[in-house]
Amino acid sequence: MIEGIDVVLYDTVEVERDPFNNPITEESAVTVKNVLVVPLSENEIKETYDLTGKRAVYQLAIPKGDSHDWKDKKVEFFGQTFHTIGMPLEGIERMIPLSWNKKVRVEVYE
Repeated sequence: MIEGIDVVLYDTVEVERDPFNNPITEESAVTVKNVLVVPLSENEIKETYDLTGKRAVYQLAIPKGDSHDWKDKKVEFFGQTFHTIGMPLEGIERMIPLSWNKKVRVEVYE
């Protein structure tokens, strides 16, 4: 049976508004269980760099039913901090046989 790991996702939560009605946000850590982490091949790393200017190192497979926002977020796993690149790609849940239907690439966060 394939099983993923726990990944900490830092989501932004609006806590209040400033005098100009702009949102003031804070990061909130959420643990997402059963996330697959796959190292990227050299070709995938180069392709991502050519398209985005960012050096991706892993691709995350997000479990079905997850409703978190993964676009441009900080994540932690393997004792390191990473940053997601762009929007996750999502497939139709019922059309995908396994437990994951989204994927997003991450770069090392410095």
